[in-house]
Order: sequence, then C-alpha cells, then structure tokens
Amino acid sequence: MRKMVFMPNVVPLGEQIGDDRGGSPGVHAALSVLEALVRRGPLGLTELGAEVGVAKSSLHRICAVLVQRGWALRNRDGRFELGIRAIGIGSSAAELPLVIAFRATAATLLTEFNETVCLSAVDGDDSVFVAMEETSHAVRLVTHVGSRTPAFASASGRVILADRADEIVSAQFGGRSLETPTGRRLLGVAELLRILDDVRTTGYALNEDETAEGLHTISAPIRNGRGRVIAALTICVPSSRLPLSRRDEMIRALAESSSTLSDRVAWLPAWNATRADQSYAESQSPEMMEVAR
Repeated sequence: MRKMVFMPNVVPLGEQIGDDRGGSPGVHAALSVLEALVRRGPLGLTELGAEVGVAKSSLHRICAVLVQRGWALRNRDGRFELGIRAIGIGSSAAELPLVIAFRATAATLLTEFNETVCLSAVDGDDSVFVAMEETSHAVRLVTHVGSRTPAFASASGRVILADRADEIVSAQFGGRSLETPTGRRLLGVAELLRILDDVRTTGYALNEDETAEGLHTISAPIRNGRGRVIAALTICVPSSRLPLSRRDEMIRALAESSSTLSDRVAWLPAWNATRADQSYAESQSPEMMEVAR
C-alpha cells in the first residue's frame, strides 16, 4: 500500500495464440512469458505454465531461448526472472515519445502547483506509473516509476477504463472482489460502471483515500488522433493541501494540459494489454479488436 510519509526534503495461449487475430504463436508465447515475469516474477516453470497457458515442453524451449539471449535468467532456486536485456528496455523508457512529451507538460503543472505529476498506462488489471515529476514539498506520495495499482481503484486507471465499453469492463472485472489498496470495497462491477460513467460525463476522475490514506488524485485522459485513450495524466496531492478552490483550479489546468499533451502525441497508436480468457476476447466488439491489433 502506498503511504504518505515525511521526507527530509492471463492471456491463456494454448488455443488463442493461433487464432485469427494474427501473429506468430511463438512470438505471442515469448512475450507472454516476459509479461508474466514483469508482473509476478521470479517464477518456476510450472508457475509460468499456469500463468500463460503454454505446454511445459514448449515453455521450456521458450525460456531456454530467452535465457540464451539475455532476456531472462534462471536464479539459484531454478526460477526464472528478467535478464539484463529486459532491464535495459526499462532504462530507455525516458526516451519514449510519450514520456518526452509528458516532461514538457508536467513542467507547466509542476510550476503552477508544485505537486507530483504522473503519467500512467493500464497494463492488464493494473495502472502503471510510466513517468513522474515530483513535488519539492516534504510531505508527498512515495512511489516510483513502474509502481502498480489496481486499475479499478485508481483515478488514472478509471480514466483509461472509461474509454472501454461497459461489457468489456464487466467481462474483465465482473464477479471479482473489488477492494482498493486502502480497504474500501466497491459494490461489485455495477459501482465501477457507475464511476466510469461519471468519468465519461465530467472528463476526469477524482480519487480520495482509495489508493493511499490522505491522498487525493485527479486524472485526465490522454488521447491519440483517433480519440482513443492511450494514457492518463495525474496530479497527486495530500488532502491537507487541497481546499476545494485549489482542487477546481487543478481540474481546469489538468484538462488544458491533457489536451495539449494529446495534441503532441496524436500520431501514437492505441494498444491493448488486457489479459483475459477466450470468453473475454470473444466479447470484444470488432472495433475494440481492431484497436487491439
């Protein structure tokens, strides 16, 4: 769980990877192994098999190649984890076009409000911090790039999920216990859908005490030229520094900044990293399937 502190200044692949969505089964399988290691590693071969749905014999060959090429390694316990080449990709994240564009936009918000500004994307069930610019205040959110929060619980995740059809969200989260990191339990997927409908209406998401006690977050969508939400721009503020008048100012500025950032990255494609079973994939509309390709 994130906390406020004082600082001193699965896609199962067995039947899916060869379906008519295109692509190479081997490529899908290798990428699914890497995704599993990012999400849950280190993992043993049996755990990996259960996670990605690949036969153990095939999985052994995939892992051997990943280890040979430096994308994975096998530790002393015989479990697989990310290798040096995979870590190298993370070190290049600051050079991604979306992150470069974010830096300029975040600088404006940081100058105006001196509060932490974050760029997030949804990966499967989680909202992930892709980049951030931190406040100089002593009391602030303690987190880091790569940190994950359940998408249904975070302002950034809700902004991105609101771009999806209700049936897609229901297929992903229906029948699950939707408890936030601070212990608030949503009243099932029905409450989540109501929250997402509010986000669509207002154009932003507000979150209070759901991802960290004493923390307010405000998020707005970043869209590409086709209008698809590809990321979220978020301001993170301790409740003690957020009177109503200042919150309204932040909402206004965030809307302007997200629009500016959207213009800068209008050429970027949307992507879909949702892990789900076959029934979920079949529930996607033709438009959603096309965007996912």
